[in-house]
Amino acid sequence: MSSDTKVTRKLMLYFPECETEKPIVYHLVKDYDLVINIFRARVTPEEEGYLVLDVTGTEENIEKGENFIRSLDIKIDTARKGLTWDSESCAQCGSCIPHCPTGALSIPDRKTMEIVFNTDECIECLSCIKVCPFGAVHSLF
Repeated sequence: MSSDTKVTRKLMLYFPECETEKPIVYHLVKDYDLVINIFRARVTPEEEGYLVLDVTGTEENIEKGENFIRSLDIKIDTARKGLTWDSESCAQCGSCIPHCPTGALSIPDRKTMEIVFNTDECIECLSCIKVCPFGAVHSLF
């Protein structure tokens, strides 16, 4: 992969109270030449904040941007999303399937009719939360 190849990473950021008023996204765009797509945010001056976003750029620039974020005592979680699906609570009713615009919730095997949640496809639109009668989908914030 060339050093100019663009990649995209999904990041979930946790801001301590003292960092919520800083223009972090501005600096990621301007100083590190990154394209930012914000999926969800809850950042207020009175409390901690969360931000789920896609960051697109070169591996080198993304790494520099992540180091900048960490220098502000902001935690980065690349593994978690702001949305979780609990397979134990899911009754496999399928109510969520037509409301998922990306197919992150799907029934790949029509013989078993089991719902599968693909976290990589999830854009955290929260449509599934509104239609799940069993509360199998939760927002972390």
